[in-house]
Amino acid sequence: MKVTDVRDVPFGEWVATVDALREEGYAYFDWLTAVDQTDAPGEEPGSEAGFDIVCHLLDTREPRALRSVLVRTRAPEGRAVPSLTGVFRGAAWHERETHEMFGIGFDGFDDGSGLGLRPLLLPDGFEGTPLRKSFVLAARASKPWPGAKEPGEGHDSARAPGRRRVQAPGVPGPEWGPR
Repeated sequence: MKVTDVRDVPFGEWVATVDALREEGYAYFDWLTAVDQTDAPGEEPGSEAGFDIVCHLLDTREPRALRSVLVRTRAPEGRAVPSLTGVFRGAAWHERETHEMFGIGFDGFDDGSGLGLRPLLLPDGFEGTPLRKSFVLAARASKPWPGAKEPGEGHDSARAPGRRRVQAPGVPGPEWGPR
C-alpha cells in the first residue's frame, strides 16, 4: 500500500522545505492548491485561521515504488505566500489558479511572461473568489436548494414531526438577493 507522507511546515519555511524535498528526490511537482480555513479555530495553541496551502510532490526515481509527500502550511488571511515558481516552473499555473479562486497572492511569482498573477479560468469581468467559504453561490440564491425540504414537509406536514432547519454551505440567507 502506498502511503503519502504529510509534512506541516511553518509559513516562513515554505519555499525552503519544498526546495529541500526536491533535493531529496521529490523532483516531480504534481499540484498546488489551498483550503479555506478562515472560519476554523486553530487546531493548536498559537495557530490562526487562514488558508492551508498544500503542495503534492512525487519521487519518480523508482517507478515501481513511487513515493509522495504532501507539504502544507497555514497562510494567514490577507498575507501573500512565497511563490514556488523559483523551485518548480510548473507551479505557475497552480499559483495563478489559487490566486484567482481564493484571492491569495504569491510573492515572487514569475511565470516568465512578466505579466504577473492574472486571470486564468474565470470569464472576463467575474467578481469574487468562488472557492472561499464566504462566496455566495448564485445558483443557490436563484433556485431552491434540493435539500431544503426536511422530512415531513410538504403535503402532509401537519402530521409529521419536523427537525431544526439547517442552512447548507454556500446558501445565502433569506435576506440576500433581489426582492
